[in-house]
Amino acid sequence: MKRKFKSLTLLFLLAGTQLAVNADYRVTPQEAGCEYLAYPVNNQNAPKLTPAPKGYLPFHIEHYGRHGSRWLTDEGAYRRPMETLQKASAAGKLTPLGEELLSKITAIQKSSIGRTGELTPLGHRQHREIAQRIYKNFPQIFTPGTRLDARSTVVVRCILSMAEEMAELERLAPGLQTTMDASYSSYRILDPNLVNNCVKHLTHKVRPTVDEFERKHTDYTEFMKRIFNDPVYAQANVDASKLFGDLFLVGVNNQSHDDQPSIMNVFSDEEIQNKWKSNNAWWYAFTGNTPLTDHRPPYWLRILVEDMIAGADSAMVSKQKSVNMRFGHEAELVGLAVLMEFNGGNISLNSLDDVAENWQAYKYYPMASNLQFVFYRPEKKPQYDPEEVLVKVLLNEKEAKVDPLTPVSGPYYKWSDFRKYYRNKLDSSPYDIEVFKD
Repeated sequence: MKRKFKSLTLLFLLAGTQLAVNADYRVTPQEAGCEYLAYPVNNQNAPKLTPAPKGYLPFHIEHYGRHGSRWLTDEGAYRRPMETLQKASAAGKLTPLGEELLSKITAIQKSSIGRTGELTPLGHRQHREIAQRIYKNFPQIFTPGTRLDARSTVVVRCILSMAEEMAELERLAPGLQTTMDASYSSYRILDPNLVNNCVKHLTHKVRPTVDEFERKHTDYTEFMKRIFNDPVYAQANVDASKLFGDLFLVGVNNQSHDDQPSIMNVFSDEEIQNKWKSNNAWWYAFTGNTPLTDHRPPYWLRILVEDMIAGADSAMVSKQKSVNMRFGHEAELVGLAVLMEFNGGNISLNSLDDVAENWQAYKYYPMASNLQFVFYRPEKKPQYDPEEVLVKVLLNEKEAKVDPLTPVSGPYYKWSDFRKYYRNKLDSSPYDIEVFKD
């Protein structure tokens, strides 16, 4: 047995990926929300950053940010469970916990009317505070005359997220030269997922594997017993899968609100863990670097990476300090971490059974998640040499490890190495930017 275990470990090491073995990775109810996790960084717990090498100052930032905390995008997730529970209550079929749940979901549904997909007050605050910390971390960049260009997808919550950060930066640093835009003309850059046929193709290909994994981690028996006092009624009148799914979404998205009642007490911890494993595996299957999809999904973000490289190239030849900000959605944040190989995001796994212990999507794309490439150059040289430019990556404001590169100091990498590696990776890809064919 020991010999077999050592052999497996050796195989993983030889493959360049050391997997966690036989680990029972557990998440909090908040983390179980995956993309619904509220942004974990605030002004009180903000990470401390490593000082730049001596003589270097920041002069440019390339940024991509997700919108902040929001209401659910499907109004039916609020309405359907309410209607199901109302019908059961009228028939006398709810347990006391079921009646309590009905009272809560009715209040939540009422407050959600007309708010589908909208930014919540917490979502607004998240972006104001992120802007405050960007300014605090890099005051040398935000001086009068600095160019600040921001673009957003045309989704209202993304536009408002952009507006909050821009307004806060303009308040903190008067004299910035700012522009804002939200247009379908830049949609293919800011949200490539929308126009990429690869995603639809791969969804069809890997869906049976994902569905089978979810079936292995699904049991609604005890959940239904907690809510309904008549199993015969429940079986005949209630779609357990739909009810569980809707209530789970409402429950984990409670953290997007300041004053919404929690309904997470209707789920056991094991049900929460299993639902998270299924959702996390889904995200890995459709965005991860896995043989299940021929390692293709990360490359649908190549056009966004190219846009960020182009923005940095322009900054290299300008004496004007600058910031390029982009606002979009969660798939881009997790996809960038995979394609650009940050913090182990590019790990290759053959089986969805290995995902929970080795790859956790919530670490990459919580509400208001963001990626910042911060550029530094020598302060006292009149002519700036691109070979001397350094870049640091912040993923959700924490210094990230760029797995394929060797830093020159701490979290600081040579921009020439950084640019060359990703330029080569994109140029050598056999996949078209927008259409993936068999």
